[in-house]
Amino acid sequence: MALALLFAGQGAQKVGMGKSLCEHSAAARHLYEEANRVLGWDLSRVSFEGPEDQLTQTKICQPALFVHGLAMLAVLREQGTDAEAGFALGLSLGEITALTAAGVLDFATGLRVVAERGRLMQQACDQTTGGMAAIMGEERAKVYELCREFDIEAANFNAPGQIIVSGEKSKVVAAVAAAKERGIKKILPLNVAGAYHSRLMEPARAAFASFLDGVPFAAPQFPVFTNTTGQQVAAPAAIKAALVAQVVSSVLWEDCMRNAVAAGATVFWELGPGGVLAGLARRTDKTWTVRSFAEFSDATA
Repeated sequence: MALALLFAGQGAQKVGMGKSLCEHSAAARHLYEEANRVLGWDLSRVSFEGPEDQLTQTKICQPALFVHGLAMLAVLREQGTDAEAGFALGLSLGEITALTAAGVLDFATGLRVVAERGRLMQQACDQTTGGMAAIMGEERAKVYELCREFDIEAANFNAPGQIIVSGEKSKVVAAVAAAKERGIKKILPLNVAGAYHSRLMEPARAAFASFLDGVPFAAPQFPVFTNTTGQQVAAPAAIKAALVAQVVSSVLWEDCMRNAVAAGATVFWELGPGGVLAGLARRTDKTWTVRSFAEFSDATA
């Protein structure tokens, strides 16, 4: 089989994530201990015990999901259940997890990158009043039309008929209210801290670009797909540019998945809590083989 690893994005976090991994795996325990040292605060405690409102903060959940994804990978390798990865892709912050899994960054450097990205995005959220909404069952063209009319942006193309829009909260609220008149049957406001993947994140993008200037990137050991284009990205400078652009750009997740299959991926393993990416994969193509790993028991089943 040609295995593609999938890594979760913000929103997949849940209290208790990683606890079973640390209880049963020395490899996972080592990563959580290193993470606590690198960050200078107790990531493992917040991940395992919460409280939920703390774990859901952008600056905390992003490092938490990064560490959980790589700890799950470490458990699979430790248990000897890890087939050799041929591809990696991640949703939003999960792209950095995928790049780290592919050797572009070492664990400590990848964690510092994610932590700074989360900090800057939290800052941008605190400085703006943003909102997001999910549009179900519509084509891209109709969503783009709504975005133009209400001056908002398409943030995520997650799967066929599942698109997220993002922008100033008042404009998102207006778009939601007017959706039915525009022939859009189902649009749901999301409970989020800000307008991710929109121009409201521009301060975070600019500061993140400056931060990444000093971070060394290596070429990936196997293909990684970028959210910004849905295509493979290999040159270190191009990877860095894609990560910077991604902060304010649409996440083309459906494109990433389809292009991984076109490149030869035959099996997807989701490494992250919640099974969100497996659900999106099944919504995109029910014939795809997808398996989710979140707990230690998943690695030994």
